[in-house]
Amino acid sequence: MLTAAISFALTAGGVAVAGLRAYRRRFLSATRWLAVALVPAGLYLTGLFPVARTIGSEFAAWATKLVFDPRVWTGIVLLGVSAVLLVTTRWVGRRGAVDSAPERPAAAAAAPERPAVASAPPKKPAASRRDDGLGDFADIEEILRKRGI
Repeated sequence: MLTAAISFALTAGGVAVAGLRAYRRRFLSATRWLAVALVPAGLYLTGLFPVARTIGSEFAAWATKLVFDPRVWTGIVLLGVSAVLLVTTRWVGRRGAVDSAPERPAAAAAAPERPAVASAPPKKPAASRRDDGLGDFADIEEILRKRGI
């Protein structure tokens, strides 16, 4: 009976907060509050509070065994070794796939019926540009000079 009173009190409080949030025109927040507020009443009405209590007590018993039982520590070590092996083999498998990639064939030489194209001659720097650190302003000076300013 106390569980019912607490769960419905929590639900009523959450619905009240949701109503205040909706009154302030924060509908998204109000909807979230309403969703969370309905959880305690739903848990009580479905009978899941005893299940939650059982899960909690079993978790506490497991934690107690974890601290004091060497057999549990052996199991944890085995799980850790298993995880390390899985990660290592995955890493080595990916690394091996990159290293053993098939080599590309060498570039084909120029065919006799198709002459090789010569590259363009290198450009000479413009003689009109000054090398006084104002390279960007040279274009502006040229535009101003054309307009007579």
